[in-house]
Amino acid sequence: MDRETIKRILVRGPNWLGDAVMCEPALRGLRSLFPDAQIALLVKPAVADLFAGHPALTRVLTYDTEGRHAGLSGKWALAGQLRRQGFDLAILFQNAFEAAFLTFLAGVPRRYGYATDGRSLLLSDPVAVQDRRTLVHQVRYYWDLLKPLGLTGDPPAPELIVFPEEEQAMAGRFAQDGLTASDVVVGINPGSTYGGAKRWLPERFAEATERLCRTIRESREQQVSVVIFGAKGEERLGQEIAARLSSRSLVLSGATTIRELMAAVKRCAILLTNDTGPMHIASAFQVPVVAIFGPTDWRTTSPVGNAHAIVRQPVDCAPCLLRECPIDHRCMTRVSVEQVYEAATKQVAGLSGSSRLSGSSGSNQINQTNKINQTNQMNVLDGVTVFLDRDGTLNYDPGYLKVAAELKLLPGVGPALARLKRAGARLVVVTNQSGVGRGIVTLKDLEAIHARLEGFLEQEDAALDAIYFCPHHPDDGCRCRKPNVGMVERAVSELHLDLRRSYLVGDHARDIQLANRVGAKAILITTAPVDAQALDMLKAEQAMPDAVAKSMAEAVDWILEDAAKSAKGHDERKKRDGQDS
Repeated sequence: MDRETIKRILVRGPNWLGDAVMCEPALRGLRSLFPDAQIALLVKPAVADLFAGHPALTRVLTYDTEGRHAGLSGKWALAGQLRRQGFDLAILFQNAFEAAFLTFLAGVPRRYGYATDGRSLLLSDPVAVQDRRTLVHQVRYYWDLLKPLGLTGDPPAPELIVFPEEEQAMAGRFAQDGLTASDVVVGINPGSTYGGAKRWLPERFAEATERLCRTIRESREQQVSVVIFGAKGEERLGQEIAARLSSRSLVLSGATTIRELMAAVKRCAILLTNDTGPMHIASAFQVPVVAIFGPTDWRTTSPVGNAHAIVRQPVDCAPCLLRECPIDHRCMTRVSVEQVYEAATKQVAGLSGSSRLSGSSGSNQINQTNKINQTNQMNVLDGVTVFLDRDGTLNYDPGYLKVAAELKLLPGVGPALARLKRAGARLVVVTNQSGVGRGIVTLKDLEAIHARLEGFLEQEDAALDAIYFCPHHPDDGCRCRKPNVGMVERAVSELHLDLRRSYLVGDHARDIQLANRVGAKAILITTAPVDAQALDMLKAEQAMPDAVAKSMAEAVDWILEDAAKSAKGHDERKKRDGQDS
């Protein structure tokens, strides 16, 4: 595509509020590709308000499916309106067939989008969807759609804009209800328009909020107020929670426009929420979030950034993506008040001394504070990847792990990996799972096992960056089965890793062989007796591990020490080079 010939672009944005926020970085990416083009965003009315005044857009068009654009006649009228504006290119972030059909009817010559929902023939430029087994965050999903057009790099975090007069108007509304400019504002969003399955129990929202407010009052000696958000129809839910709180509270459920919601959320010091649109709005304003996840996939729709906490229980049936739970809602009922409260107090502690705890929104100041804190940390593993075997390295190896409930971490694994994360490392699991190819384990069972593993590690602040597995039978001759390098090559391609600064921790000879093949430093875990024959084979191949450790904690000690030595050596070489020059 000759980008210079593109003068007018139509963008079909997502329909849901949260999806629209996650699409925002891609809109900025599109503007960078076409700096001189007119870019019009076509979205539903609620989402249109979200992007009012956005600098990447020339204008925002509303698609009113409940009003003037309802039915076939309404869509035909809209297509005619779009046709008259002479768009050269349509970018379809919405995946529906209708989006492609509408731009086809509008006569847009170049129609660019993912080849989903049976619409490939209606797209002039269909883009292949990534392998469904590869989980990517929605922010990256939208961003990657533009890569064939020349977009490079990683997506930034979403950002939104509210105008000063909107913030002033919300401050006045708060004041009418007794919330002063010096109050610490705790926001909660206990509802969900998607369905009841996403909702944590309201009485637990109230108890966690009450405990958090008490903690802030006692530690800060400041007035704390609670603002309760929600959609139309959730007013009673908000009022029931407010009745359980001793702090001053303001129920905004069903009582705000999108712009008012944005201004109110920005004012919060912290937001406790289910997986909802306001969760992503808070994230876009750098408001710390404690997000409770149940049936939805935290790996693809979590709030973006480091200033947020995910609380969930690793149950076998989640994520199921169902609107209503057909059984006992265990993914939510097993999330305790204590878990949410502890996550919230950690977030508030991280804001100590910030403007959010002194009453103003102060997004820029918060962002600057985070940057200073990050600079002061000695992240010796920044840019380093630690590849991890699974069975026998992270969890007990029963032979073939068939049921998620049977997965149990080895002692000390969680805290040890958390140390790697704090030092800046990325954690990637690479595991042979021939049980799939042998018919012993189904892919669905394997997904549940990995969900439980990720859940356990997240609770230890040791979240994995990715899991890659080889499902093939050993006789298949695939490229991905360790010690072959296929899984690592895929990780490098998808996660943009630098193998020159990588380690591999495993408990088998094949793990050490793989490390040698890809140039990673190898650590052999000996939680189980080491096979003497395997060690003899490694000696014969001159492929011995760089270190042998009795536990993951010991392996992490060695990695941190080695990385520190490497960093020191690098600094000394730079200093010598500077003196020589």
